[in-house]
Amino acid sequence: MSKFLSLKLLFVLSISALLAACVTPAQHLDYTAFKKSEPRSILILPPINETSDVQAPYSVLSQMTQPVAEAGYYVVPVAVMEETFKHNGLTTPTDIQSAPPAKLREIFGTDAALYTKVSQYGSVFMVLDSTSIVAASAKLVDLRTGDVLWQGTGRATGKEIGTNTNINAGGLVGLLVQAAVKQIAHSLADESHDVAGLTSSRLLHAGPPNGLLYGPRSPKYGTD
Repeated sequence: MSKFLSLKLLFVLSISALLAACVTPAQHLDYTAFKKSEPRSILILPPINETSDVQAPYSVLSQMTQPVAEAGYYVVPVAVMEETFKHNGLTTPTDIQSAPPAKLREIFGTDAALYTKVSQYGSVFMVLDSTSIVAASAKLVDLRTGDVLWQGTGRATGKEIGTNTNINAGGLVGLLVQAAVKQIAHSLADESHDVAGLTSSRLLHAGPPNGLLYGPRSPKYGTD
């Protein structure tokens, strides 16, 4: 092998090694506390709204019960949760999420509570396009011990659920008009609510490496 080829091979191997070193391995959650806790029932608390859209927490909350129930847990109905908090003088998500875990367990009798935040909600105008984006995070807390059992994030966009808005106009002006029309269409059709459903499903999906563990009502209970 010539000296040139040897140097070339060495260069390629060096670059490959450097790239491999820069790749961050997928993060796997530690389920030790989750498995030890073995929660059977979950209380989903009203999300804290970090966006400017007042509808954001209601839209996300209304679509969080289903994935948690499908994961195999008993979930306190949203209407029951809201009415019970009102009777106990807790009316805002911040106040509710600040309540001691032991107090929540005393009121609802559930094993764990899901604390959530909505960090992004609504249509976003980009120079040549527009779409709806919803992002949220959550953590599951054992109400008996106060331990955090699980944490996760979820994000989705309107592009992932499809859009039928299309303007037959050419050039940069046409693209700008199309983006503006898309933004209006997203608002009128309340596309963000549909995107929130996809976000909730991604955030609260069951199964490793990063999802909720399957609950006792799931046929997959104990397999993860």
